[in-house]
Amino acid sequence: MHYIIGIDLGGTYIKAGIVSTKGDLLNEISLPSYAEISPNAVAQQIAEAVKKLQSQRPDDSALGVGIGSPGMVDLDGGTVKYPPNFANWKIFRLGEEVSKLVGLRVEVENDANAAAIGELKFGAGRGLRNFIMITLGTGVGGGFIVDGKIFRGEQGGAAEIGHTTIDYNGPLCNCGNHGCVEAYVGQKYLSKRVAEQLPSHPDSLINKLIDGDEEKLEPKVISIAASKGDGFALQIWKEVGMYVGVAVASTFNLFDIGTLIVGGGVAKAGKPLLESIEQTIKARVLPPLKPRVKIIQAQLENSAGILGAAALIAQ
Repeated sequence: MHYIIGIDLGGTYIKAGIVSTKGDLLNEISLPSYAEISPNAVAQQIAEAVKKLQSQRPDDSALGVGIGSPGMVDLDGGTVKYPPNFANWKIFRLGEEVSKLVGLRVEVENDANAAAIGELKFGAGRGLRNFIMITLGTGVGGGFIVDGKIFRGEQGGAAEIGHTTIDYNGPLCNCGNHGCVEAYVGQKYLSKRVAEQLPSHPDSLINKLIDGDEEKLEPKVISIAASKGDGFALQIWKEVGMYVGVAVASTFNLFDIGTLIVGGGVAKAGKPLLESIEQTIKARVLPPLKPRVKIIQAQLENSAGILGAAALIAQ
């Protein structure tokens, strides 16, 4: 049997898996990424993950390795530039180095683009020719599928929807700009804002769930409170949806696209978040787009990184 190895490269861990050509995740492992050391150390860890997975399928053969990586990925398909939170890494030919180490075809893509390709190939985007994907997690990533293909821009850095300015006088974002949507809804910023507001909502269930420990103030906790009808938690998701919707509405108007797929850990908030996004977009897009607006929750969830990376080989 032929299979694909998908690599979800993160700042702390590498998640790697064996994926069938139909998109089934057959085996999965996790290794430290060593991103705090150097790009060469990361390449060695990816190669180690590949070899461990190959040893689990000694009678089958790998078609190749797909890697979803943070940072800009050059159009040569393998050079990763300035990934955030990776030490001593400026410009590194990751695909080429990993290919030398494992002796297989290697394709590399920005992680958010890989997630969009994964949804197109294996998930909620099957059958669609055009959609925008937004991933809501530690940061806010994006991927644009146009005419059935990923839109990458001139150098591979397109679709950074998280750094769409929604208020030019807004808070400072990690990228150095002010008022990016990520500076409102990225997990770190969101948790900080909720912590600041929480003392004004002493009756909120969130207080009980975190029991005075702000380290526990994560989107999952807010979602639990919202699912139980907590008014403050529901207001948080309505607000997050509004910020996301403002950014996406501008993007819909630019690209004449009406379908949004929402993924990432924050997207697990579900209905309160998705409804707020939809209401905001419909209030702000041009009239011909309004009836075409469709908001879909991503299907691949925790497997999105591995399956999206594998889809780079399956294309």
